[in-house]
Amino acid sequence: MIEERYDLAIGRIGRIGGEESVKLPFRKFFQKTASFLLMIDELKKEIESGGYEKRDLSELEAWNDRLYRDILPDNYSTSYGNPVFAVKELGEGYGQILSFLYTELRGAIPYVFEGKTEYLDILLELFLEIYGQFEEEEIPKEEQIKEIIYWYASDYCDVFVADRIREQIDPDCSFALNIICSSDLSDLRYLYRFGEYISENERRTAEHLLELSEDVICKMADVYTEGYRVGFANTGKDLSKKGTVEIRYVLGFERVIKKAVENFREMGLRPVFCRSGTSVLTKRRHLKVGYYGAVANKQFDYDHGNDQALFFDKKFMERKLEVIKTTYEHHKELAAEMAGPAVIEMFGEEPFSPEQTKEALSLTAKQEELSLQFDSRQSQIVNSYIPGDERSFTIIAYPVPEIGKDYKEIFDEVIRINTLDAKVYEKVQQTLIDALDQGEYVHILGGNGNRTDLKVQLHRLNDPKKETIFENCVADVNIPVGEVFTSPVLEGTNGVLHVSRVYLNELQYRDLEITFANGMIADYSCGNFERELENKAYIRDNILHRHETLPLGEFAIGTNTTAYVAAKKYGIEEKMPILIAEKMGPHFAVGDTCYSWSEDIRVYNPNGKEIVAKDNSVSIRRKEDVSKAYFHCHTDITIPYEELKSITVVTADGGRIPLLEEGRFVLPGCEVLNEPLKNA
Repeated sequence: MIEERYDLAIGRIGRIGGEESVKLPFRKFFQKTASFLLMIDELKKEIESGGYEKRDLSELEAWNDRLYRDILPDNYSTSYGNPVFAVKELGEGYGQILSFLYTELRGAIPYVFEGKTEYLDILLELFLEIYGQFEEEEIPKEEQIKEIIYWYASDYCDVFVADRIREQIDPDCSFALNIICSSDLSDLRYLYRFGEYISENERRTAEHLLELSEDVICKMADVYTEGYRVGFANTGKDLSKKGTVEIRYVLGFERVIKKAVENFREMGLRPVFCRSGTSVLTKRRHLKVGYYGAVANKQFDYDHGNDQALFFDKKFMERKLEVIKTTYEHHKELAAEMAGPAVIEMFGEEPFSPEQTKEALSLTAKQEELSLQFDSRQSQIVNSYIPGDERSFTIIAYPVPEIGKDYKEIFDEVIRINTLDAKVYEKVQQTLIDALDQGEYVHILGGNGNRTDLKVQLHRLNDPKKETIFENCVADVNIPVGEVFTSPVLEGTNGVLHVSRVYLNELQYRDLEITFANGMIADYSCGNFERELENKAYIRDNILHRHETLPLGEFAIGTNTTAYVAAKKYGIEEKMPILIAEKMGPHFAVGDTCYSWSEDIRVYNPNGKEIVAKDNSVSIRRKEDVSKAYFHCHTDITIPYEELKSITVVTADGGRIPLLEEGRFVLPGCEVLNEPLKNA
């Protein structure tokens, strides 16, 4: 039946190119889109016949280019995937709707590689239903097309969303694992079996890993998987209760991933691989969560981050939440086995600052409110089946070739940074914590043009001999080593946080400034756009995640001066991922604390003292109403050492303990941290 549906649909689409039943300019859209779908059919036949597997590398590269060419930056100005072009050609309203349709149909690329013919049927039938509306004598009203899209989203929520949940927890959904473990990784043709866009970054990364010795590959895999194990141990969570781990990474790293799979299996964990979402029903705006290849065009992804504006209402929200709850209940044994994600991130691409286009879809105020409700309720559902106090994670990052001509040197340097001796840092960081534990608040002051002037209020200790405010963070969940952090007291935390340039969640911010009043964001601005309203909207959408305000959920001091010096040496400061950048100066996270959903687990530093600063006046609301306790986001913002005048601990009696001055550690016992800086 599935194949019959497919044959009927593709047969009908094959005739569209010669038809004139749809009026211009819409005819051109449908004919071009039909041509894309016929290319998908051509690919499907080639995969099923075994011909694709026999192609040589250059032929596979050509196929990959054909599939993604239309939305690549050089061609985007004339692509129907571009809302600006679509509106210009098709008119306001119709342009946005049909640009969404084209974007959703592009999800067929991974579906055909995974053999998901039912998914292809759904997409082809959606296309034909809308095409049929435009064949009528009168051009259909926008609302008619929106209604078709609404019922597509609602009807097939229990297919796309339900399947994605299962793929996130079920190790038997093994499409990617089969490629990784069954392929000859020295033959780069394997990269083109995933169905993702493959750029020079992925190819050259895979090539570089082939040049590394088995010992180095094992070292890289070991620090990744051991960090995961230690994360459970350090937070008092029982890993033996779990049976699966979700592996998230960017293609090209398969040689390390294959070894990591072996390591996890020795821990009793079966790997789960879930592709980053490609449908409006499964993706999270422009962000990538899962495994994926190159981003063909970041502006394309950004333009379509709010496509659910076409159909998102309360009825749909309830429908989607019902599907999520029912799916988790049906697979609750699998969910209980999930230990959490193990992530390998890549960095080094040119920082991306998106263009704000009025043609791109955006949520209404009511939809934004519903979206926040959805995030809160979805998190509560997930937490009931995969409890936060039983799961953990680890994240590590490596550079891509695009980082520059010194790629191989930088790669080796990052391996060294990721494997620094945690014991050395543990001792020095404890010295910092001993000073911080004496404080009533910490005063952070910017220098060299940085306008930061911020007072961070600290928790009071009832028993300083047994309790501590800051966590001594060595290389476990966040690799590399190098920070001490706390959950600030919101009341009394006031002032301005400023940074000249920072890269957060794949987006660049220039001259970012955030003002705090009693620990909550009171104002914000940046210098990305000429109009202040656009700057505020950019921050609200991507840092505040559409909340009216957020708390200062974390204050930390990064101690990895080795990473800082490496970044300065190679001129890659603005390309460093926050995972490493947060260790290169003080950083401040807006959103939830680092202990969200697991505040009641007792956690201790290596010296045996219990960490007691895990809650703030917002997160403590979980005891009365969990929906008011969490914001479901946590964004770290780092001030680099060169923009720092001082960090000073201020005690209850007015005493002052300097920690850093003019970008150098001045607290006795921390001098070793300045050694790398002498070579900066």
